[in-house]
Amino acid sequence: MSKVTKVLFMFCIGLGVTACSTPAAKVEKMAACVFPDSDDAAPPWVCGAPVEGMAAGAVGSAARSDAGTAFMKQIAANAARAELAQTMKVQAQTLIEQYAETSGAGSKEMVGRVRASVARQITGQTLYGSRVFKSMVAPDGEMFVLVGLDEPGIQSVVETAIKASMNNDQAIWKQFKTKMNLDELAAEIAKQKEGPAAAGPDNAQH
Repeated sequence: MSKVTKVLFMFCIGLGVTACSTPAAKVEKMAACVFPDSDDAAPPWVCGAPVEGMAAGAVGSAARSDAGTAFMKQIAANAARAELAQTMKVQAQTLIEQYAETSGAGSKEMVGRVRASVARQITGQTLYGSRVFKSMVAPDGEMFVLVGLDEPGIQSVVETAIKASMNNDQAIWKQFKTKMNLDELAAEIAKQKEGPAAAGPDNAQH
């Protein structure tokens, strides 16, 4: 059985309008969720439905193993965190670019170098505050796990990554035009909100 990971970057704006304007038959079809490569019904979160309290998350899976469910859950959670890290890299880079545009800090080339530096700091092992929201075993024995972050968790990950980047690549950060010290700058960037594409979910339920 192949392992499946899905990034769940969830946005709730406009869902109500969409539901009201979509024919009933189409809504019912869209609501159906099945496990990959199967006709077995799956809970909505496996297919990317929003989960209360989670602002950004990802689903990871692990094939059935004789090592037991605890081992499978760990493998699936690691896969989910790796995917969630990719989402967080994009969000951190977007926030940096937005800050640069609004503050006039740094040239386009310099901003690109800063974005790349920050992205390198975010990995599945550095997602402080991420946790398992939901998990379950599919009928065929495959384990699915949803790992996510709440809004404060997202801010913490971004700020931590920026500070690590500042320590490792001080030269490029010093060229950012700012009157703030680096700690203040990191917090300021992390507190920003993305534009229309801002994120969604977190809180563990096993």
